[in-house]
Amino acid sequence: MTKVEENPAGETLSLRHLQAELQRLDVLIRRQVRCWQLAGQDPADKFRGLYIADAQAEALAGRPFGSNWGQLVTLPAAEARAFAEAEAQAAQQAAWLADQARRQGQPTRLEQLATTFGLERFELDALLLCLAPALDLRYEHLYGYLQDDVTRKFATVNLVLDLLGAPGLERLGLLAHFADDAPLFRYHLLEQVTAQQPGGKHGSLLGEMLVVDSAVIAWLLGGYEPHADLRPHAALFQPEESAEDRLLSVALWPQLERALPNEPLVVLYGPNGAAQRAAARLVAARLQRPLLQVALASVVAAGQSPLNALALALRDARLLGAIPYLEGWDACLTEQIPPPELLAELCTFSTLAIVAGQQPWQAQGIARERTLLWIETAVPDYLQRQQLWGHFINAADPATRLDLSALAGQFVLTTGQIRDAVATAKDLAMQRGGPLAAEDLFAAARVHSNPRLSGLARKIIPRYSWGDIILPDDKIAILREIVATVLGRPIVLEAWGVGRKLAASSGVTILFAGPPGTGKTMAAEVIATELGLDLFKIDLSTIVSKYIGETEKNLERIFNEAQSSNAILFFDEADAIFGKRSEVKDAHDRYANIEISYLLQRMEAYDGVTILATNLRANLDEAFTRRLQFAVDFPFPEEEDRLRIWQTLFPPTVPRAPELDFGLLARRFKLAGGSIRNIIVSAAFLAAAAGTPVTMDLLLHATRRELQKMGRLVNEKDLVL
Repeated sequence: MTKVEENPAGETLSLRHLQAELQRLDVLIRRQVRCWQLAGQDPADKFRGLYIADAQAEALAGRPFGSNWGQLVTLPAAEARAFAEAEAQAAQQAAWLADQARRQGQPTRLEQLATTFGLERFELDALLLCLAPALDLRYEHLYGYLQDDVTRKFATVNLVLDLLGAPGLERLGLLAHFADDAPLFRYHLLEQVTAQQPGGKHGSLLGEMLVVDSAVIAWLLGGYEPHADLRPHAALFQPEESAEDRLLSVALWPQLERALPNEPLVVLYGPNGAAQRAAARLVAARLQRPLLQVALASVVAAGQSPLNALALALRDARLLGAIPYLEGWDACLTEQIPPPELLAELCTFSTLAIVAGQQPWQAQGIARERTLLWIETAVPDYLQRQQLWGHFINAADPATRLDLSALAGQFVLTTGQIRDAVATAKDLAMQRGGPLAAEDLFAAARVHSNPRLSGLARKIIPRYSWGDIILPDDKIAILREIVATVLGRPIVLEAWGVGRKLAASSGVTILFAGPPGTGKTMAAEVIATELGLDLFKIDLSTIVSKYIGETEKNLERIFNEAQSSNAILFFDEADAIFGKRSEVKDAHDRYANIEISYLLQRMEAYDGVTILATNLRANLDEAFTRRLQFAVDFPFPEEEDRLRIWQTLFPPTVPRAPELDFGLLARRFKLAGGSIRNIIVSAAFLAAAAGTPVTMDLLLHATRRELQKMGRLVNEKDLVL
């Protein structure tokens, strides 16, 4: 049980006041027991309450309406006066203790309970009668005696009416206090003891046995223990301000600070869950109130009622004077709308409350006066990401000094993802046996980006760098400009403000056009290596569907998952979807244009890097290419370039014969880089099988096989040295 903070003197007065109130009710119970004894109910009868004798049945038939055996007798004057004096003395003691607590500025918990939930004196006494067996087991025996049934160890509605009300019709008016919408049940202060009848109820309200909710009992005793249904999903935090919470919620605090005096219902929505939690903690610290955090998503996942959990949470928040922080609100929504009864319950909470989720939602379906304050918790911007990386890195390893601009610029991560990435990077550094380095942070950032994209696309592990790609200088310059553009996005779009008006997104769209094997995939790998980003390859030919709308659905799934992946999307075989957009002659032409337009829109809206690879530049019209930021033509390599490709691709670790003549191969065979790579790999396998180094004969044999595979004519003279 969590201890609730309160001054020791106040705690002592609260418990003494509770004891005094119970002593006052003890007088009522003793008087009722005495009346039963005078009425001839023998406590020495071992079987009393287990059977009904004939005489008892006859007496029951003649008993007046709404009365019990004890109420049929009149106490002797001296006994009645003694009971009245004892009751008055206990009431006076309770009133004095309550007054002392108020003078100290801390009302007793019992008075706080009555004030918070608007309990009348009768309702408070009824609650005390139901509370007594939880504090002293002797009440179980007393209640069994007074109810003429030893199996009824808890107070029933009928027993409460007997002890607190007068016999006759007057008691019927008191039944309203036990209605579902009355405070005792409206706020879940009392619970019914189930398993008495099928469905868990007695045949009538009068026979229902009642107990006090365990959370209320714990609070009255000075602690806090959530209801069993809420316990796995709730946690209470005492107010404590931290520098980390200030940093994590810096973007939210201005709006929150202005709104706090009005105590609205704050709705936080967006992907940045860590910032939401930090803001809630900071609000609680600034207001010096506890924070009651409830995970509604886990409530729903456990198959429990979110309405019941919400009612219990708000009840506890009222008891504790806490700010309710309700996480996972999305789990309660149906088509972005909460059930009306859930929203109505939430709006009954009149002081500050915080609801958090990922998606925005609509408040509709009820008439409400409650003010809602909507605050988006977006992914941190570039400067905030730099600060967050620095904060978590400093906490993990204060000695680390790194330039974080590229890391913050390349990976658009939430606060929680950055925190987790730093922890993973620390693990990687330990496994490597060295200090925390940039390579560890980049690797960890890739790990903590959205991993689900791998189910829709093939991840490529980049193997190439600038020294591996052979292209004309102008093409290499364009590739370097692409890298510079991606690296410069945070400064230009965010710090300089260009993105506010001149750019729809921070995405970079690129077209690679050229014959097969000319280096398009290699160039994508080089860019991924340089930027430290994951590269995912999507074969467009596999997602284009003949069924109308299916292609768009496939593309939508890919882009939705990619949005939080911080990855480069490399669409290969773009010819499957892009053709020269011509005059629309039939429905097929119109649909093809729709597919093209849709892909262009998603590319422009995507905040990452998108590369389209096509074999035929001529198939793309000007309207399409104009909407791309970069277009790189990959020419078929000339002899000089082919020689460099041979020299670059041949691994230095592969044994080679001295007479290898790459110049001859470059001169005789007009092959692209992809074919040259295949020839080298094939020749290496042949050499390994023969147990010799790679020779010219093996390279020429592998070239023959490559030409045959490509369907090209083989000139035997070219294959002779």
